[in-house]
Amino acid sequence: MVKKYKIGILKGDGIGPEIVQAAVDVLNALEFEAEYIELHAGYEYFKKSGKAIQDGFFDAVKGLDAILKGPLYTPPHEKEFRSINVLLRRELDLYANVRPFRSYKGFSLKEFNFVIVRENTEDIYTGFEFLYRGVALALKIISYDGARRVSEFAFSYARSNGFNRVTVVHKANILRISDGLFREVFFDIAKNYPEVQADELIVDTAGYMIVKNPERLGVLVTPNLYGDILADVAAAVVGSLGLCGSAQIGRDIAVFEPVHGVALDIAGKGVANPIGELESAKLMLIHLSNKYSDRKLYEKAFVLERAIHKIVEELRILTPDLGGNSKTSDVVNSITKLIQSNNT
Repeated sequence: MVKKYKIGILKGDGIGPEIVQAAVDVLNALEFEAEYIELHAGYEYFKKSGKAIQDGFFDAVKGLDAILKGPLYTPPHEKEFRSINVLLRRELDLYANVRPFRSYKGFSLKEFNFVIVRENTEDIYTGFEFLYRGVALALKIISYDGARRVSEFAFSYARSNGFNRVTVVHKANILRISDGLFREVFFDIAKNYPEVQADELIVDTAGYMIVKNPERLGVLVTPNLYGDILADVAAAVVGSLGLCGSAQIGRDIAVFEPVHGVALDIAGKGVANPIGELESAKLMLIHLSNKYSDRKLYEKAFVLERAIHKIVEELRILTPDLGGNSKTSDVVNSITKLIQSNNT
């Protein structure tokens, strides 16, 4: 009997509703058996309801297999409106942010396939800041348990996905206690994975390597802030933020979303690039395949990946952010046709 998955849908702000719907349409074309449960949070929801997140949100998440979400807007002019993304990471304990970066032929700067695994709950992002006598202070939080579980995840991910190298990215030459702990824990965990090469890069060198020699990289594991910055550098080397998706993995739930923002300037115009959301949907299929030993979902993910690369590399069906003039619907329709014709 085919399992029917329960997927939370959080459409988000800006172009979020358009690209999330695009992903659902493509998942339907893949014949992904799912019940979609709509969740509500974000700035648009706040303007309508006065609440940043629906009552009972976290109760509604219980029993879901995954959440597929769009980007959420944190307005700089609303000082009382706190980041929903940070709230979700903390309350759902989404400790590992996984961002794969694979090149597109004829589009990316070089050929490569590497992954950034970013610790997602600690570091500067805990938000402990103070102002004392004209001096601003921010606390960098690195814990043994936080470093341990994200390092274990990175090695396990490498082993499961065919990578033979995991690299810890840090600044322990300067931050000897905080980054030093992260580095030390990483190399302790590495002893449990003798078949995987473990090495290290100072964060500034890692930025250089991503641009200069990305083909040499495998899985990078980083504290929160470094991963956030390096992921955008990596997206530029791919060719656009709009081509990249991400997974946020917790013990009980995982959330899948594109890495780009809300793009308020093009919201509702039908020209949003859905590929980042589609890449996130692909990662969701792979995650569910691994979690439930559902081989058919892995096959669907592979079909989707080939279709995405074909429309970018060969058919050149590109939205304006990628230099083309195609619409969101053009991308979705083309991918759907490739899936249904099995011509990927």
